[in-house]
Amino acid sequence: MGCNDEQSVDDRTGYVRLQDIPALNQSHCRIREPAVVENKINELINGGPERMQVVSDFDYTITKQRTDDGTAVPSSFGIFNACKSLPDNFKAETDKLYHKYRPIEIDPHMPIDEKVNYMVEWWTKSGALASGFAFDESEIDQMAGKFKHALRDRTHELFLLLQRFQIPVLVFSAGLGNSVVSVLRQANIMHTNVKVVSNFLKYRNGMLDGFQMPMIHTFNKNETVLDGHEYYELVHTRDHIIVMGDSLGDAGMADGVPSSSHILKIGFLFEHVEANMEKYMNTFDIVLVDDQTMDVPLALLGLIERRHQLRHPHENIAATAAANVAAAPNQLSAAI
Repeated sequence: MGCNDEQSVDDRTGYVRLQDIPALNQSHCRIREPAVVENKINELINGGPERMQVVSDFDYTITKQRTDDGTAVPSSFGIFNACKSLPDNFKAETDKLYHKYRPIEIDPHMPIDEKVNYMVEWWTKSGALASGFAFDESEIDQMAGKFKHALRDRTHELFLLLQRFQIPVLVFSAGLGNSVVSVLRQANIMHTNVKVVSNFLKYRNGMLDGFQMPMIHTFNKNETVLDGHEYYELVHTRDHIIVMGDSLGDAGMADGVPSSSHILKIGFLFEHVEANMEKYMNTFDIVLVDDQTMDVPLALLGLIERRHQLRHPHENIAATAAANVAAAPNQLSAAI
């Protein structure tokens, strides 16, 4: 299974099988090729945190697709659109765009090539609407604060574990970056290892002037657009990647990463489940149907952590003790 110099460790700890991971044995967890996924998981475990990075969508991936009481969770653009000082016609016009283009974005039958043109139209028109008026970004913070608790269950534990091992996390969002950063900060998960690449507001002469370029929409989110970005330099040697998203376009977020040998793709499916199931199963390694938790990625990172502890017991004693004290309120050790 591994290199010869790792054989003794592998013999001692054992090959991890899917049936030994409870989070992957729930009825809402669908895996088309169990043997392939099992192999990828073991490669990630053996590679350790040093080779890992996580690339995640934000809207309805870090945030929930629905809350327990049925309350709608707004998108990052929805948070912006709810700000009270925006011009009267702004919300009406953006709502029209949403109701026109969102069904296209999630249409299970339209080819992605065809969707791209519509997404560019949507983002271009949205940028034109968000132009020519003054805006105080503190309003975004006020609105985002209302939804800092709308993250998937156990998101804090996951991000704390990623921070502990300094595993880079790219939050790659086709939404509004200003809202994304505000939610992450107010939820206390915008750690030093977390970077956000998204569409950010642009200003000219004190007035809003649309969005900064390059435009990022659902179907062009991949690391090829990060050439020259600080994150690209940070992760170019990390070839073990967990990708998480809720749309088919999210599956390609790690495209363009040099030497990426093992990429595990996790898809959160909520809308048009039956119509989308086949495409999601063909696109993602693991498909989670109406799962509003981070249980699966947390379980996988927990396995990586435990293997790392076996390999580096002396290094880990002090670090783990300190981390467990910090994580006590979240009961991290119990979660993994």
